[in-house]
Amino acid sequence: MTHESKGGTAEPKRLVLVAACALVDADGRVLLARRPEGKPMAGLWEFPGGKVEPGEVPEACLIRELKEELDIDVAKACLAPLTFASHDYEDFHLLMPVFVCRRWEGQVRALEGQVLTWVPPARLREYPMPPADEPLVAVLRDLL
Repeated sequence: MTHESKGGTAEPKRLVLVAACALVDADGRVLLARRPEGKPMAGLWEFPGGKVEPGEVPEACLIRELKEELDIDVAKACLAPLTFASHDYEDFHLLMPVFVCRRWEGQVRALEGQVLTWVPPARLREYPMPPADEPLVAVLRDLL
């Protein structure tokens, strides 16, 4: 991927691969986490997940991130691919596969100081999100 710099020459744009998960509870609500102060886009709400490490597949990334962030254990078989987001930020391009998970072991709890909330799909638009996450709201509302 390239983009035009101010001088008119093409420069490579960094591709960032992030996996995200829509955790859905027994009542059909979706878990959102608020980005903590000091992080880019602090205060915005997002679906749990994180950067895919080199040599890692998205499912393994989510299993690791959900344990690190939320103290839950998720089996690969419980991660259902839903959609993906592709968003051009100023200094990188984000590619984000999104999975749905309805089954996990353990109680969801914030391990990284983030605020968590369970949101009915019809109310997801009330939570400001990073631009890459916004198109996912309609997909989730249609699914749930």
